[in-house]
Amino acid sequence: MELNEFIEHLNSGKRVIGGSEELMKMHELSQEAMRVTCELNYKYHTPEEIRELFSVLIGKPVDEAFGLFPPFYTDCGKNITIGKGVFINSGCQFQDQGGITIDDYALIGPKTVIATLNHGFAPEERGALDPKPVKIGKRVWIGANATVLPGVTIGDNAIVGAGAVVTKDVAANTIVGGVPAKVIGTVPQ
Repeated sequence: MELNEFIEHLNSGKRVIGGSEELMKMHELSQEAMRVTCELNYKYHTPEEIRELFSVLIGKPVDEAFGLFPPFYTDCGKNITIGKGVFINSGCQFQDQGGITIDDYALIGPKTVIATLNHGFAPEERGALDPKPVKIGKRVWIGANATVLPGVTIGDNAIVGAGAVVTKDVAANTIVGGVPAKVIGTVPQ
């Protein structure tokens, strides 16, 4: 299976079944992601080298203003899209098979988890994977240790408080916090 076929399958929201060609491709990409993230995480790199390694990881160039403090973890990498001036702090973990888009100038706090896969709920379907994309808007700020679950869109300028678990879409210019995340304010204009 070619990479573009795999990404197309996942981005269409189609289920990935255990033992399928898609699952085999997922395992192949996981091995590549482990190799690149190991290189990224376990020795010092200049900001330019970090951008170069991250570009290899996601399979496309990143903006020269992109910043990342390792370590960074992902089990795929190839379904991440990064806008201009994005900063990802240390210890973040992205499960990106379902697609993660981070728009311009977003700030991702340390140890943030972004998940895009869920398992089937029925016991006999637990081996199946259901992809749903996560979209993070322009100038979003996600605080430390936040978790963003599959299918969530976070609107432009929103703030996600530290430790929040985001289970539903967040409107633009809103501040959310808590478990599950609830609206706790608005961004000053």
